[in-house]
Amino acid sequence: MNLFRNLLFWIVLALVGALVAQMLMQDPGHVLVRFRGMDYTTTLAAVVLVGVAVLLALWLLWKLVTAPVLGLRRRRRRAARARLYEGLEDYELGHWERAAQRLDDAARSPVIADDGSARLAHIAAARAAMATGDRARVERHLHALEGRPAERAVLQAEAALADGRPDEALQLLDVPAAQPLPPHGLALRVRALDALGRHDEAYGLLGALRAQHALPASELDRLQARWAAGALAQASDANALADRWEAMPAAARQDPAIVAAYARRAADLRWEDAATGSLERALDAGWDESLVTLYGRLPVGRLEDRQRRAEQWAARHPDSPGLMLTRARLARARGQWPEAHEHARAALAVGAGSEAWEEMGHAYAQAGRDRHARVAYSNALQVARGEPASALPEDPPVAVGDPRPTPAAELRDDNGVPRAPE
Repeated sequence: MNLFRNLLFWIVLALVGALVAQMLMQDPGHVLVRFRGMDYTTTLAAVVLVGVAVLLALWLLWKLVTAPVLGLRRRRRRAARARLYEGLEDYELGHWERAAQRLDDAARSPVIADDGSARLAHIAAARAAMATGDRARVERHLHALEGRPAERAVLQAEAALADGRPDEALQLLDVPAAQPLPPHGLALRVRALDALGRHDEAYGLLGALRAQHALPASELDRLQARWAAGALAQASDANALADRWEAMPAAARQDPAIVAAYARRAADLRWEDAATGSLERALDAGWDESLVTLYGRLPVGRLEDRQRRAEQWAARHPDSPGLMLTRARLARARGQWPEAHEHARAALAVGAGSEAWEEMGHAYAQAGRDRHARVAYSNALQVARGEPASALPEDPPVAVGDPRPTPAAELRDDNGVPRAPE
């Protein structure tokens, strides 16, 4: 586009020159100049040519006079930009001290102040000084950005967050003069909110973060689950919890972490139907071991209904260790310790590990079998540390459906768990 514009200019200039030359050749004109009693006569064409020659001579003379000054200025500008580029490269490579020095030199150079490079040098130098912990240098470069409130606020917020002062970072970013925040400023703001535990406010900024591409999409997906769970956990009452839950997109209401946070908060608020119902809907839509484990841990009632639902799931997921543990917990909560023992033993057989041993210990303790309970609790700790489990005492458990202990010979599996003889 510049080439076309320049070519068009010279074509127009040549046409105008040709037109003027043609006019002067047809009628060269007559010019009379009277100066101090002397008369000078010539043609208009000669006057135009002399004028052009004089202007050209003056222009050449000006170029000759200013050439050394301009050359020196260009040399200084190239040197300052070279220091700026080298400083930026050092900063990216982690040579903080060298980067801070080179960027400091570039920022002080007056020859790059008129093209915006000095502002870039001040910003990069402030970040390099933050990395070295030079507070005095940081403040000096921030002072140079006095007329740029957005850049200044972002740099100050970065320094505050690096020092573990998210509340101060938030105050700096909320200054009216710094609005609207650039994408990086918005990212800093949500990080400050996250550090302060204000997940509901951070979750409200997700739309702006996605619109401005302030953070990578994968990181935003991870933060969305975290902030949504935090916002639900911070709900002050059942109405606030319901409003936040309904405002979330359908995909978020299927996320296991978000569903778990909603169920826990609903249970804390004694909203039992919402707590268990959310887990049931999520598990019917997509099976998740953490959710089915939580289903048995929730401190709510509806034990019979939950036990019946767990039995329905067992037909579709017979090898789920989380479901077996849940069935064990629900049976124990209803005083059915033999069934709890059997479900815990089945969970142990499919790799439930220390949790299954712990639940088995609870079942033995409920039955009054303290020796078995102590060994089961000890095994829970040993397995959690990666150590092998100890064998249970020879005293057998009662059979499912029989409330009384009955002595019988037993076989034991590799984990020391009793099993019925073949």
